[in-house]
Amino acid sequence: MFWPMLAIALGFLGIAVLGVLAVKVFLEVQRLGRQVAHTTHRIQQAAEELETAAVGLARTGETLR
Repeated sequence: MFWPMLAIALGFLGIAVLGVLAVKVFLEVQRLGRQVAHTTHRIQQAAEELETAAVGLARTGETLR
């Protein structure tokens, strides 16, 4: 009777450990998603600033001719 109870206890422990690890992975994925969104926003802002600077540079180049 000892071995079946030990097997059930170890099985339950294994499932509990997997559950804890799943929660950790879920939280890290959420954090990564927030970082990706923030980085995408910053890249979009930089692209807009670059486009604005390129337009200004093109205007300056046209006036030098």
